[in-house]
Amino acid sequence: MAGWFGKREQPRHAARIEDYAIIGDLETSALVSRDGSIDWLCWPSFASPACFASLLGTGENGFWRICPERPILEVRRRYLPDTMILKTTFVTKDGEVCITDFMPPRGKHSHVIRIVEGVSGKVAMRMDLVLRFDYGMTVPWVTRANHELHAMAGPDRVILRSECARGKAPELHGEGLSTVSTFITREGYRTCFVLTYSNSFEDLPESVAVDDALKDTQNFWTEWSAKNAYEGDYKEAVHRSLMTLKAMTYAPTGGMVAAVTTSLPEALGGERNWDYRYCWLRDTSFTLLLLMRAGYTEEALHWRGWLLRAVAGSSKQVQSVYGLAGEHRLPEWTAGWLSGYEKSKPVRMGNAAAGQFQLDVYGEVALALSRAPQVDDDVRTPSADLEASIIDHVCNIWTLPDEGIWETRGGRKHFVHSKVMAWVALDRGIKNHERYGSKGDLKRWKKNRDLLHHEICKKGFDKRLNSFTQSYGSKTIDASLLRMAMVGFLPADDPRILGTVAAVEERLLRNGLVARYNVERSPDGLKGSEGTFLACSFWLVTAYWLSGRKTEAREMFERLLKLRNDVGLLSEEYDPIAKRMLGNFPQALTHISLAHAALAISGQWKPEAGHQPG
Repeated sequence: MAGWFGKREQPRHAARIEDYAIIGDLETSALVSRDGSIDWLCWPSFASPACFASLLGTGENGFWRICPERPILEVRRRYLPDTMILKTTFVTKDGEVCITDFMPPRGKHSHVIRIVEGVSGKVAMRMDLVLRFDYGMTVPWVTRANHELHAMAGPDRVILRSECARGKAPELHGEGLSTVSTFITREGYRTCFVLTYSNSFEDLPESVAVDDALKDTQNFWTEWSAKNAYEGDYKEAVHRSLMTLKAMTYAPTGGMVAAVTTSLPEALGGERNWDYRYCWLRDTSFTLLLLMRAGYTEEALHWRGWLLRAVAGSSKQVQSVYGLAGEHRLPEWTAGWLSGYEKSKPVRMGNAAAGQFQLDVYGEVALALSRAPQVDDDVRTPSADLEASIIDHVCNIWTLPDEGIWETRGGRKHFVHSKVMAWVALDRGIKNHERYGSKGDLKRWKKNRDLLHHEICKKGFDKRLNSFTQSYGSKTIDASLLRMAMVGFLPADDPRILGTVAAVEERLLRNGLVARYNVERSPDGLKGSEGTFLACSFWLVTAYWLSGRKTEAREMFERLLKLRNDVGLLSEEYDPIAKRMLGNFPQALTHISLAHAALAISGQWKPEAGHQPG
């Protein structure tokens, strides 16, 4: 039978952000909700158009749900130890059933595999599949033969195959604009569904041996996890964060996406909705540090290789964010047919921040290059020459205002954090020059480093507030200032740093969590409010620890760990009043900051002291 028939409204709506878990194949990821629905999947890569987009719309925009037909009394979820294989157990009046969701590390094709196993009793199950290519806009042409379904539109093709360990595989039939299957599972029974992506012009992919795929996936993750050398405090949280970061890494290039989603709002119903399915330079330096301290030298080299390729060329062209393979152009547009997560519009694709001037990224690059593994000698010389070019450029541009770390859209300012990171670029560049040697005007670099340090201390510090401020001459406090001691601009016990930490506590703490800045007092070109920023909260933990407030650091860190969902994941922001996650999910910077704070608490990291001019 060919084509779709009939029409039925799909009632599916997105779950709360914290109710999702991710599975992935190191080139893309799917979000699986607690009720057994995959509501977000971009194929074939993280940045590709989604074929399941009900996360940002309704069921008409695509989802894949497998769950009991009768009411669910209880849901239990976990990842198999040391893996990204998700186990979800549903408890009903009729019995229990477990669904195992995973994506095998990518071979020629990408697969989502869902294994439904009876645990006890006799449970009636239902599968609903709504495929919509192009972010929920394009209805594919569908054909069915035996227990296979083929959906195709333009270059995209998805194949669904089903099998049963006992008896016949479940039948697939059309119901409205969806494909449905109903079946019974009981103890000892297992039903498998395999969804495969391929280009429509390729030969039909071969079927997957489910047991082999599960074994291979488990072996891959457990072998990767066994390399983790971190033995400090909060090992479980650090380990899960590292695994999450690995799952968000695009294996062909080594680039790591900031999140696997786009346009999950910073405030429900607001317009602060951004596409994070790209690679930000400011995530590089601390990511390298974490990977190296945890023993993942290969991943660190791969990530550093991505960085070198992305910023290669003219230093004038360095930007804050790049595509998965280092693409420079990420045009921003809106998907007007999507209603947005809980009616939060617009839904944005691409990111205009790629065209912004963000001075701080030069410091991030310098930090990353200074943290290069010693075994990376083959690229040491070319990277040193690249860094020299970057430092020369920083000498020319550090006097200019920029859009800053938060990528504001309210006009450029002399952001203090940006200036500090420009100083970091000069300071680390000089140290690398002295350590490894490269071409460069060392006298000029040192002069600019000291001039910039003096200017920041003079123009960026407010004596009445006893704190550094968001920008020169402002009275606004910004959480990014917490990073000043972390990058060695001043010692953590310097009175100006202690005063800044106190100002952050006084002005930015919201129910025990840290906001980035006060959006009412510091217009950023956008309407509405936002939640508290979880990375900033972990920065405060690190600031507490470095300044000797160790009990407070541990107490806050442990409060933050309790905000993780049931499988250990965190989003970008959190609403402490509504007690729910906000922003894109899972968020790399949040997990990076979590692991970095744990390193500090465990005594496995201390900031590198920068040069302090006399």
